[in-house]
Amino acid sequence: MRLPEEELREFLLNKADQYAQKSFISDDPIGIPHRFSKDKDIEISGLIAATLSWGQRKTIISKSQDLMIRMDNSPAEFVQGCTTTDLKVFDGFVHRTFQSEDIKGLIVALKQLHSEYQSIGAFFKAHMDNERHMGAAMVEFKRYLLMNGLPFRASKHFGDPSKGSACKRMVMFSRWMTRSNKEGIDFGIWDIDPAYLSLPLDIHSGRVARILGLLNRKQSDWKSVMELDSSARMIDPKDPARLDYALFGLGVYEGWK
Repeated sequence: MRLPEEELREFLLNKADQYAQKSFISDDPIGIPHRFSKDKDIEISGLIAATLSWGQRKTIISKSQDLMIRMDNSPAEFVQGCTTTDLKVFDGFVHRTFQSEDIKGLIVALKQLHSEYQSIGAFFKAHMDNERHMGAAMVEFKRYLLMNGLPFRASKHFGDPSKGSACKRMVMFSRWMTRSNKEGIDFGIWDIDPAYLSLPLDIHSGRVARILGLLNRKQSDWKSVMELDSSARMIDPKDPARLDYALFGLGVYEGWK
């Protein structure tokens, strides 16, 4: 399917508007941070929900909510004040290959991060480079977590663009935190220009992007993310991640193959 440039732009923006509705959050992991009103609670719960985001969405939401309950539904307060004894509340937690030791290590690392940077968003902003994407900050975020408590076995849950990872979950999390909340879906709490956002690349979005000619590379890796970025920014340079809703809707709800 190869539409003329202007028709493609109109088609994708219309599809983005169609699927970027507040009802989107009801069965999506982004619904977890929507249960909170304070920025730090939103960040931490959002990071956890994004990190657990593989598999069935119903299970992701259930497991994320389990962790919120274990933290007394006050994730920021728990992270900032947790002790070794407090971490025992995570004993027995498992989501696929993400286990209790992984969430314990993540919490320990986030506690250190908050003592140094005050927030995850401040960390990301401090580690942006001169490129027009957030890849460098993602690399440094993973490195920081591993240096401050995250077990190495959990490193696979945090993408690394320098090693070619498409970083789907971190790209998605950064969209949640950075993109405007004008539709009532994303939060817009990070002081980072939305023009620097990328699109989460998975089997569904990748398939639709290739059908539409937005992506030619066959692999779903960081180079493909950068190629898709270029295409998305030609359509909406100020808000490229808006197109994530179009690709998601076409791939998941409309079943484009």
